[in-house]
Amino acid sequence: MGDLEVEWRDGGSGGALIDPFMAWYPSAPGFAAGSAILRSMPYDLKDRLVIGVASSAMFDLAESHAVFEREGEEKYRKFQEQHLNQPLPRGMAFSFVKRLLSLNDLSDDAEGNPLVEVVLLSQNDPDTGLRVMKSIAHYGIPMTRAIFMQGRSPYEFIPALNISLFLSANKKHVSEAIKLNFPAGQVLKSAIVDDEQDKDLRIAFDFDGVLADDEAEVVMHKTKDLQKFHEHEVKNVMQPHNPGPLQEFLIRISRIQSAEEDRRRVVPAYQNRLRVSIVTARNAPSHERAIKTLKSWGVTANDAFFLGGIEKAKVLAILKPHIFFDDQPVHLGPAASVVPSVHIPFGVKNEPQAEQMEDDGIEATSKGARTRRQKAPRRPRKSKS
Repeated sequence: MGDLEVEWRDGGSGGALIDPFMAWYPSAPGFAAGSAILRSMPYDLKDRLVIGVASSAMFDLAESHAVFEREGEEKYRKFQEQHLNQPLPRGMAFSFVKRLLSLNDLSDDAEGNPLVEVVLLSQNDPDTGLRVMKSIAHYGIPMTRAIFMQGRSPYEFIPALNISLFLSANKKHVSEAIKLNFPAGQVLKSAIVDDEQDKDLRIAFDFDGVLADDEAEVVMHKTKDLQKFHEHEVKNVMQPHNPGPLQEFLIRISRIQSAEEDRRRVVPAYQNRLRVSIVTARNAPSHERAIKTLKSWGVTANDAFFLGGIEKAKVLAILKPHIFFDDQPVHLGPAASVVPSVHIPFGVKNEPQAEQMEDDGIEATSKGARTRRQKAPRRPRKSKS
């Protein structure tokens, strides 16, 4: 519910006292001059970090989805109704969402003016989606807003909700969102990092095709020549890269890091919980343009790994991010066996000629993941997410 706006005016003299908690309608039937009524103000998302999550990202829907695929929609409805009060198992994005929302305690009014808002975007109808909302409540996750659209993914509402990141296990929906220039990622079947004793949130990003556009990747893709790639980046070192799909998400994450620094100035004992890492195949001399690009956006990373061909999974296994974003399946296959991983299907590495490579890379996540997995439906009839 939005804040209440009330305006009070003295109908006798024509003078006015306008108060942000009141509103007055002199011609409203039944209201005398000088009376006041309440009016609800819209809840503004403009200055918040807003994440959209499908239920397929938040929870493990393997069991209920199998019922839908095997027995059809009516049996699926009955199954969800019978299990209404049985919480769904945690999914790949659960730990990320829980930890991100915990950072709202940096706000002076965490309930009325949170820094982070997470909205459920589901293609269930409201009736079958009730189990998802009950599961959210069961785990104590402060998510209250949701969009349910039967048989359709609500990703088209991303701009209306000011969403900086949309997560779903549905490859088709994520690809369609990316084609509309929306910030979306497909959660993969992955190892889950969620130590209850660890209150930090660690986020790891690839750089090209995720935070920045694919300009440099296009050079490498066309020339197949690492030296030409480096020459291009050195030549353009003073020219920041154009934004990629998750640039705005990183900028808003950076604002929360600034809020942590503000808290630490007031409470010196406060320990920062949010940590951002760049894990990229770039190395010197191409590292400099990446660093200058981040600086031009007004953000910095806590860590940067310029690996120059070293397997990312080996670093990620030690870093243990709660979520890792990359555009290339060749990196995501091994990464998903050790950390929660998200595919950003953007740029030249995800064009049609690379599709088979993409499928092969993502399929590799089914081997070696050491904890619960989130199943990403391949070709659902009306995949429930």
